[in-house]
Amino acid sequence: MFPNGCVAIMYPISFQNNHPLARSFIASVERPDFPCVGAKSALGKGQMDILVARDIASAWDDMRIMPALAATVARYRADRALFRTMIVLFEGPSGLSEAEFERHLWARAQSLSDKDEWLGYLPDPTVSSDPDDPHFSLSFAGEAFFVVGLHPQASRPARRFETPAMVFNLHDQFQVLREQQRYEKLRSAILTRDERLAGSANPMLARHGELSEARQYSGRAVDASWKCPFQRGASHG
Repeated sequence: MFPNGCVAIMYPISFQNNHPLARSFIASVERPDFPCVGAKSALGKGQMDILVARDIASAWDDMRIMPALAATVARYRADRALFRTMIVLFEGPSGLSEAEFERHLWARAQSLSDKDEWLGYLPDPTVSSDPDDPHFSLSFAGEAFFVVGLHPQASRPARRFETPAMVFNLHDQFQVLREQQRYEKLRSAILTRDERLAGSANPMLARHGELSEARQYSGRAVDASWKCPFQRGASHG
């Protein structure tokens, strides 16, 4: 139940990998020049779950997204299988500028984070909830996530898709890859493929702990003056 006494309606989880929009996304991942080999691995292992939502500018489907994130966490904790990812494809709007997309991505992140708190989840203690902290990450259902935003007007080719999208990658997987001494090789492969596709290196990339990853989520190039609009616990302030 929400603090104001309203009941939190959680909708049944129904991933939609066979939806036409999901099939289009899968086809883009399968392209030879798609740079993220992690996404290719998730798809190949059957560990890419896709949810189709109405509008990134609306909270309409947030209570469908939340249980899907919780299910992703439960599945990962059950087997710790690498390259599990959950993707939300929004049917629109498709004409957003990079700044508009960034604003709506963070509005969705804020709304989902607020609901995460209302449902009683605590942030992942291995990361910071402060978006200015170099160790920041979003947390849902007790696990940290690195979010990748995609949309039609993205300046980086690797961040383009026909509709807005949010890709939720579990942070713990990166740590497991580091422990297995596979992280740097994977990261290098992705960066090389991304640079080949775009013709230039991505200026926004940084390792976790160097700069806040919040600067990377939307894909828009931002300068040092950029301020993240997110605040964990904002609904209580």
